[in-house]
Parts: sequence; C-alpha cells; structure tokens
Amino acid sequence: MKGSKKQPAASEISAQGVDLEQLESLLSFMADHGLEEFEYSRGDLRIRLKKAATNQGTAPVPAATSAPAPVVHQTAAAAPSAAPAAPAPASAETAQSASAAAAGEHLIKSPIVGTFYAGASPEAGPFVRVGDFVEAGQTVCIIEAMKLMNEIEADISGEVARVLVENAQPVEYGEPLFALRPTGKKK
Repeated sequence: MKGSKKQPAASEISAQGVDLEQLESLLSFMADHGLEEFEYSRGDLRIRLKKAATNQGTAPVPAATSAPAPVVHQTAAAAPSAAPAAPAPASAETAQSASAAAAGEHLIKSPIVGTFYAGASPEAGPFVRVGDFVEAGQTVCIIEAMKLMNEIEADISGEVARVLVENAQPVEYGEPLFALRPTGKKK
C-alpha cells in the first residue's frame, strides 16, 4: 500500500529520554507486586508512577481502572529542590472542602494532574491574588501536564478568599486550588 507508514515498535518509541518498553515493564512490575506508587530518579530524569484511584462504592470497578496509570515528570538536576511534597491525604481534602462549605466559599478544583503555576511566567506575577474579584471564565492559574500549559478558569464570579496551592507545586485531580466567596454569577 503506497503512503502507509510503519508503526514504530515499543522499543523504538521514547518520550524525552524515557524508554516506553522499560516503562511498560515497570507498570507490569507494579501490578504483579500490588504497588500503589513507584518513583525513580537518575540524573535529570525523574519518573513517578501512581496507580489510578479505584471506586470505593459497591459498583464493580472496570479492569482498566485497576491498572496503574503512569505519571511521568522530568526535572532538571541542576535546580536545587526540596524533597517532593507528599500528596495530601483524602481526609485533609474532605476537611478543607467542609471548612470552605461552612464558610460559604466555593472551591476551584484541579481538573487534571500536573504542576500548578500562579502566573504565565515568573516575571509576570500571579493571575489572581487574595482579595481580587474574578469573573466566571477568567483565567486564575495554569496547570502544566505533559509539557502542555492548561489555563484553568473560574467557574463562578467572586472574590478570591484563599489560594490553597503554592506556585510550582504538583497537584492531583480534584485537589482544591482556590477558595472564592461567590457573588452569584455562574458561568
């Protein structure tokens, strides 16, 4: 067939220094040994794999969600950094949500896993600060996921009561980012 391209084998595919065949074997290893999370660092390469969250209800969990979902981060070795922060336990997020609800605040939560950035660049400053008023649809931060910059927008209008995440901090899906005091306008 003319014009058809040969698909590369798994061993020929790499994602910025990551051999996907080795990544697949790490995922297999995690599944075989029942590991929830695995982290590996060598030089400027850092790989963190975390098993996808499972449904805690009575409904059966599909087999696809029980396989570990890869989360790959690559950082520069030259940049001095502290030990990576452990993800907040679910009970802390629940307590935070309950305190926000009690205070009449609305939480803007992360729609994806990635790295939180308060502004478009370090020189530009944050998109919003505590005390600022935001409109529904206004960009409040950026979350970088797999080298893509995703603008996160306010889903309601209101005053920024609290910023719940530090700049350049990794965030999980559903993690609260901002607490707003609503003004009543929804997007």
